[in-house]
Amino acid sequence: MAARRSEPQAFVSPSRFYPHTIVIYTYGKTLLTPGQRIGYLALSPGMPAREPVRQALYIGLFTMGLTVPNAVLQYALPDLNKLTIDLDALRRKRDRLVGGLRDLGYEATLPEGTFYVLVRTPIADDWAFAAALAEHHVYVLPGSVCELPGYLRLSLTASAPMIERALPVFARALQRSVTA
Repeated sequence: MAARRSEPQAFVSPSRFYPHTIVIYTYGKTLLTPGQRIGYLALSPGMPAREPVRQALYIGLFTMGLTVPNAVLQYALPDLNKLTIDLDALRRKRDRLVGGLRDLGYEATLPEGTFYVLVRTPIADDWAFAAALAEHHVYVLPGSVCELPGYLRLSLTASAPMIERALPVFARALQRSVTA
């Protein structure tokens, strides 16, 4: 079964409805460049005790070293603001990966607001299944790392050829786990 195509949804900020909202924007997520630490936090204008929350966030982020992006990123902001990702290409990769995994018999999410696909592992040990894939140069994140044991997290930042190369590896890994 092929993945269903979903159309982009209009964004409505939760701060419109909930005064205790903090909106987080990261260029790393928006431009599919994980690890690039630059963005902003915005507190809802109607947030009660807004100033103490702002100060606590600032102190917390400062002590973790996340408030000062490197100089290259700071100078690049005017150019970064002009960039967008090719959403149609991302949808094609998503639909091919999710559809291919589902056709093989995997349970896989169809993300609409992220570039990660969650795939249920056919065995309980997601670390062992990720290691089996890695033996064939398919690298995934065991779900236990992000509090989702029994799942894998796959990134749609992979190229289309990488996805095509990975699907047969997923097929063999699934077959081995069923016969084991």
